Amino acid sequence: MTRGTRRSFLRVLAAAGLWPLGAPSQTLRAQTPPKFDPSAPLPANLPVPVDDGACDHLPGMAMPSMKLRSTRDRWVDLSAQTAPRVVVYCYPRTGRPDEPLLPGWDAIPGARGCTPETCGFRDHHKDLQQLGAEVFGLSTQTTEYQKEMVERLHVPFEVLSDADLAFVHALRLPTFDIQGMTLVKRLTLVVSRRHIEHVFYPVFPPDKHAGEVIDWLGRNPKRKS
Repeated sequence: MTRGTRRSFLRVLAAAGLWPLGAPSQTLRAQTPPKFDPSAPLPANLPVPVDDGACDHLPGMAMPSMKLRSTRDRWVDLSAQTAPRVVVYCYPRTGRPDEPLLPGWDAIPGARGCTPETCGFRDHHKDLQQLGAEVFGLSTQTTEYQKEMVERLHVPFEVLSDADLAFVHALRLPTFDIQGMTLVKRLTLVVSRRHIEHVFYPVFPPDKHAGEVIDWLGRNPKRKS
């Protein structure tokens, strides 16, 4: 088929509505999900989560003794930590630059912002250590999924996997479901002497949360026993 014959053939198909003549690249772009940058600043119009009382039972509870897989390929029991305080920030799910944003993610109050929140704890890690706090991240993703994020963002602390929801169920933490996944809602536990001393819930905006934790620790110094 010559070039001229091919053009005539495509025009016939276009007239019949069977070929998007002159706009194949636009059609391809329309079918390709937009790229997602999880490190980008948060949108200004995100819905603000409200306190539904789902964490009211947590202050004073003893931390359950269980081993959670860490991104450093070891098992961590949060009830056995010896630091004066342990900060555990629980987050729903970090995104990846090579994957599109989950459909409807931004419409879920409190869902967006896991990467900016993690970057905040990363950037303030030394400040938290100086206040006597050991930091852990926690989500229901697998350790392999979490390792990619830790390496890409140069996270200096361990992130724990609760993929089987054992920790979530033991403390009756609030969750939500999307795309067949059960994810923990964003919240932060401050643990002292194996008991939950303080709970941040809901957490918003997540990119400022590390500073909020630092401010609380500074206003509530740990008394020496």
